[in-house]
Amino acid sequence: MNQQIYWNTTVNMPSDSSLHPIPQKADVAIIGSGYTGLSAAITLAKRGVNVVVLEAETVGWGASSRNGGMTLTGLKVPMQTIIKKYGRDLAKELFQASIDSVNTVEEIVKQEGINCGFARTGHLLAANKPKHYEALKDEVDFMAKEFGHKVHLVPPKDLHSEIGSTVYHGALVDEVSAGLNPAQFVAGLANAAEKAGAMLCARARVTKIQRSQNLFLIETERGSLTAESVFVATSGYTGNVTKKLQKKIIPVGSFIIATERLSDDLAHQLSPKNRMIFDYKHYLNYFRLWENRMIFGGRAAFFPENQNTIAQSGEILRREMIQVYPQLKDVNVEFVWGGTLDFAFDMMTHAGEMDGIYYSLGYAGHGVAMGTHLGKTVAESMLNGDIKDHPFARFKFPNAPLGLYDGRPWFLPFAGLWHKILDFVE
Repeated sequence: MNQQIYWNTTVNMPSDSSLHPIPQKADVAIIGSGYTGLSAAITLAKRGVNVVVLEAETVGWGASSRNGGMTLTGLKVPMQTIIKKYGRDLAKELFQASIDSVNTVEEIVKQEGINCGFARTGHLLAANKPKHYEALKDEVDFMAKEFGHKVHLVPPKDLHSEIGSTVYHGALVDEVSAGLNPAQFVAGLANAAEKAGAMLCARARVTKIQRSQNLFLIETERGSLTAESVFVATSGYTGNVTKKLQKKIIPVGSFIIATERLSDDLAHQLSPKNRMIFDYKHYLNYFRLWENRMIFGGRAAFFPENQNTIAQSGEILRREMIQVYPQLKDVNVEFVWGGTLDFAFDMMTHAGEMDGIYYSLGYAGHGVAMGTHLGKTVAESMLNGDIKDHPFARFKFPNAPLGLYDGRPWFLPFAGLWHKILDFVE
């Protein structure tokens, strides 16, 4: 397997071949050039704001070009839990935001002419056990009653119409979700941001942020600037330059393999409707087709990506893929890569303002749609001065229990083991 991001072979990603110099000042400095940062840059620049995006690596380098390209409805935390924890009214706003997030992606793709294969093919949540399918029956009624959102069940006897696998015990379909090529999308966002007037500065890792009266002094590896406002959009790569935020975010590795091109007949057999597919497990797998390649990902290792975790995860994911699809046992896996997701300790997405710095973090695997949407809506809140009214700013952003976390996730091996135990028990 080549340790290479397959998506990056399908598009000319923005590079650092011609580095923009760091400007002396900006109205807004955005840290991070993924979906959130670029979506915010587009929104602000189109309103006449002088925006600079500061990226530690190359534009779109992080999770935004490394994920599975699933543009999903819903949140990581089940909506039943969210209603109990936050109340019915806020829960409805949060779920509506997840629907709006898919719409936001679609609108931007159309408005900016981004060729990234966006298609509302829906998602399929596959039940690993019969008891999971029983739980999904309740989910259909619950989503219709509480949120007016229609999803439907696929009983075990009909599952062949959705997936060419016999390991699952039924499934749930949500037709609103979509898929796209994530690297093509983030490259398109970068082009749109520059077209709108934002300045994108690659290889400009931020080393210090200091507030002085009404301005922020921002030091980078390539120079310094002042800005009236700062928006942190660094997700799983949040570092100690924003230490208070780093201590609220757990960086979790997620890994993906891509097979060689499959025949049309085999591809159709594996996923007849080209759904975004993921399973019910805590240690979950997620997979879909793109141009007749099987893109198969999962939490094969909880640690963020490096050469060793990528190689090990590639072998694990290949075994998992063959368990789901035995018909792929003789198919070559051509690519393996990893990325880093951002999880908050409550598994929720959070937006707001801390020490005068705006942020949107904690997408927990839903960042394609939610990151794009919150980049746009947090930017609008910055302009309107109403960030406290943003639905994802209206509940507490927790620190680690007992304060036993300084931003270095020493507990990830235990977390991974705990998720495996939960799957075994269930």
